[in-house]
Amino acid sequence: MYTLLIVDDEPGVLEGISRILDWKALGFERVRMARSCAEVISHVVDWNPDVCLVDVRIGDEYGYELIRHLNSMGIVSHYVMMSGYDEFEYACEAMRCGALDYLLKPVDKGKLQKRIEQIIVEKLHGKLPERERENKDPVLQCSYEELSPLIRKIVMITAMEYGQHVSLKSIADRFRMNATYLGQIFIKETGMKFSEYLMAYRMQAAKKRILYTDEKISVIAAEAGYSNLNYFYQHFHGYYQLTPSEMRLGNE
Repeated sequence: MYTLLIVDDEPGVLEGISRILDWKALGFERVRMARSCAEVISHVVDWNPDVCLVDVRIGDEYGYELIRHLNSMGIVSHYVMMSGYDEFEYACEAMRCGALDYLLKPVDKGKLQKRIEQIIVEKLHGKLPERERENKDPVLQCSYEELSPLIRKIVMITAMEYGQHVSLKSIADRFRMNATYLGQIFIKETGMKFSEYLMAYRMQAAKKRILYTDEKISVIAAEAGYSNLNYFYQHFHGYYQLTPSEMRLGNE
């Protein structure tokens, strides 16, 4: 159904990414690989990729410059940048040229899976494999299949971006909808406000990291989308009736 293009000048990386996920199960019937920008430009029209995983450095060239060139050619695809460089400048350039994410190597399988799933649902308007759709939403405690396509897209965006500045308005803007109207739809179907859902998702994500990692609470709070640590403590205690430290000590 879909075509995936992986662009990297390292054969080992190409092979690894081609095997890291079950691409066929996700609907990618064709997986193309290229080791240079020239190779991509020569074949991209025939390949017509739906999703492109592009290394930030391809030999002496930059992946984001390749994306800009493909955009100028009228190629319509969805890009995810990969890089061994944790540099803000590269990430900014990737986002400016339209990349949907910037993943550090070695690429985390879980993060890549979530991003690809989001692209399938939100950008390609497709469906996830049966085994994924049978999973329950951790907050709503219902199968994703039971949710309407619109609400399913919203909860998937939340799962991918809860650690960022996601809001009902930012999601409504993506769908070119009125935020108030979208909020009413969300309440009608889920029985809760989006802000309540987002907080609950963040609390559950934070709880897992508190119980199963040794990361500092401040780091966990930031990764859950809280720049204000006191605000995180207030929400966490209100949700669980325990402080993060008390929860961690109780699990030892």
